[in-house]
Amino acid sequence: MSSATLEATTAAAKPWRLGARTRKAVLVLHIASVGSWLGIDVVMAVLTFTAMGTDSASTKALCFRVLELVTVWPMTVSGLTCLVTGVLLAMGSKYGLTKYWWVVLKLCINLLLSALVLVALRPGVAELADRGEANDLAVPLGDMIYPPIVSPTLLMVAVVLSVFKPWGLLRKKKK
Repeated sequence: MSSATLEATTAAAKPWRLGARTRKAVLVLHIASVGSWLGIDVVMAVLTFTAMGTDSASTKALCFRVLELVTVWPMTVSGLTCLVTGVLLAMGSKYGLTKYWWVVLKLCINLLLSALVLVALRPGVAELADRGEANDLAVPLGDMIYPPIVSPTLLMVAVVLSVFKPWGLLRKKKK
């Protein structure tokens, strides 16, 4: 067996891993993206509940307009950053992307929340911003209370999964 064939065989058998410094940098970015996502959820909750609880038309209109600025695109960027860094961390470590239940569940949570931001949240927030701009404030905010409750809850589930790493392997190793 030639040395080139031996090197190719060894390289194929050895999985790709992130270097220690790169892994730490990607991990910091991953944690920061989750933190910013949670922060945006808190801001969304404050604006939504302020709009629901105020009798001031100008405050309600301002909350509606600001919701559009601080939610959809910042959440999308945070969600996609979290997704990309999470995939990099999974692929570049022993955990892999589809080896462990907790990694797969975290991936599903991220994909679900990122899709909901664009599919469900964006149209509702855009409508509220338009109504705020037109001072048409007779709109029920009932559906808007769910995003700032569901998103942080699922993000915290993902954080707990990262810390405790429950359930083990997705498929048992063959002997």
